[in-house]
Amino acid sequence: MEKIRLGIVGYGNIGRGVESAIPSFSDMELVAVFTRRPPDDVQVKGNTEVVHFDRLLDYKDKIDVMLLCGGSATDLPEQTAKLVADFNTVDTYDTHAKIPEYFDKVNQVALKSGKTGIISVGWDPGLFSMVRMLAGAVLPDGTDYTFWGKGVSQGHSDAIRRVKGVKKGVQYTLPSESAIEAVRSGSVPAFTTRQKHVRECFIVADDGADPKVIENEIKNMPNYFADYDTTVHFISEEELRKQHSKMPHGGFVFRTGFTGGGENKQIIEFSLKLDSNPEFTSSVLVAYARAAYRLNKEGVSGAKTVFDIPLSYISHMSGAELRAALL
Repeated sequence: MEKIRLGIVGYGNIGRGVESAIPSFSDMELVAVFTRRPPDDVQVKGNTEVVHFDRLLDYKDKIDVMLLCGGSATDLPEQTAKLVADFNTVDTYDTHAKIPEYFDKVNQVALKSGKTGIISVGWDPGLFSMVRMLAGAVLPDGTDYTFWGKGVSQGHSDAIRRVKGVKKGVQYTLPSESAIEAVRSGSVPAFTTRQKHVRECFIVADDGADPKVIENEIKNMPNYFADYDTTVHFISEEELRKQHSKMPHGGFVFRTGFTGGGENKQIIEFSLKLDSNPEFTSSVLVAYARAAYRLNKEGVSGAKTVFDIPLSYISHMSGAELRAALL
């Protein structure tokens, strides 16, 4: 069986997750990991070649799909439009408000180069986006609800670590159980931001720091905590390492709708419970490498999102196998 040849760009949490995921995909193989760090400083699993980012173009004919595993804040906006000039790409760009302009930028380059660039792959954006679209299509008379957590928020965790007196910290986003049950009941409630989620922080304070000052600054931090009910716990460094070193996440998508002119209530629910957010996101990324490869083989180029790709293109099964086994 001819395998799809993959490259990883960036070796952080997502890059390592992709590396771990690929062996489970029998039709894929990892060719190289690309990094901006000195390659000798990057320890990967097995004998995979580690290559400096500056040598990417040396692999133009050796890699079918590049999996872009950098961050959405600075890495992907700079890298994706450049790399899709020479490679088919899949990325995890997740700055929701900027996706339209990001799509346009990647699309312009990919159409010119004849490559396929699948953007914003993961679970939100990604799988949750698909569920919201599907639910809205079949229940046009309805209301969407999305809840996130329980899970570690990397952005919010970074924010609390920047507070003076905080040595280490992690923040969990938790959906409100009462809010979820209200949606499940079909009552179509309207929520404020505070009513949908709560935030829980676990802090290791610097020696001599005042916990009350730290707690007050966190709870009143605009754009992060001020609009939420927030609990701050102060714990030891050892407890943080033992109890809070993993990166769980998950969430729920609901649509409460009506059919029969409003006579009958219909509820769609989709949920994820993830022990490792980066590893699950990475598995979605690898599955969509199949789609990028297949689409490009068919002569399809330009930027694509999960909305544009038939589900069969991400499966290892043929159309006949899918119809026999899953339809």
